[in-house]
Amino acid sequence: MSAHESSVASAIRAAKRERRGALVGYLPVGFPDLDTSVDAAIAMARNGVDVLELGLPYSDPVMDGAVIQEATQTALARGFRVAHVFEAVRRVRESVDVPVLVMTYWNPVLQYGIERFATGLAEAGGAGLITPDITPEAASDWIETSERLGLDRVFLAAPSSSDERLGLVADASRGFVYTVSTMGITGERAQLDAAARALTARLRDQGVDLACVGIGLSTADQVASALEYADGAIVGTAFVRALRDGGVERLAEVVREIAAGTLRPDGAVAAGAAL
Repeated sequence: MSAHESSVASAIRAAKRERRGALVGYLPVGFPDLDTSVDAAIAMARNGVDVLELGLPYSDPVMDGAVIQEATQTALARGFRVAHVFEAVRRVRESVDVPVLVMTYWNPVLQYGIERFATGLAEAGGAGLITPDITPEAASDWIETSERLGLDRVFLAAPSSSDERLGLVADASRGFVYTVSTMGITGERAQLDAAARALTARLRDQGVDLACVGIGLSTADQVASALEYADGAIVGTAFVRALRDGGVERLAEVVREIAAGTLRPDGAVAAGAAL
């Protein structure tokens, strides 16, 4: 971890002080169109999301479930370009003071150019990247560039990872470590895999300070459960579905409902329910 505290880490720590922990919210840029995706991200920040995760639509999304794949394919079909990510980040950051990470598969970054991509993200006010399909040992150029530009690097840790790999992820990550709750693709699940709890404990043993659990979280109760052992909970599919089915207004409602899971049980939930 870098000595300088990242805006993402600061936001997670603030959420832990004030509540159980942080809510990280995912939406793809360009769905259903660029302007609406920007409005949606702003609405998420204003209704309980502590850290925004904006997805870069990609033609071969190996980790995305059906709802997110459908949304990203829609964005691509409607003319999404990489430059739209920087525009979206800039517009969101001009409206709300919530850190914005970009979740992207690695190939679009390589094609665009690592230095060019990182510079564009930094100039737009972005906090860094979540990179699901690149490992720290294959990311030396990104690590060097992000270090120089002060960008966060969020790598993924999976239940199948060896202790050695978890150590590499712990050392290379900045902001938080994305703790994969289950072995599979994104999407809601009735019950969170107990592997997430065990994986978080293993990451702690490797010195990880901030771990956020993702994949399969879709309710306030699941968020509250994850925050018993993790520092943040990542929700994607439930938010994308809300935007798809009911627009920005419905999305804001669902964010408020799920964000209730971040509140402490000592009366804070009752107070938050009236928002």
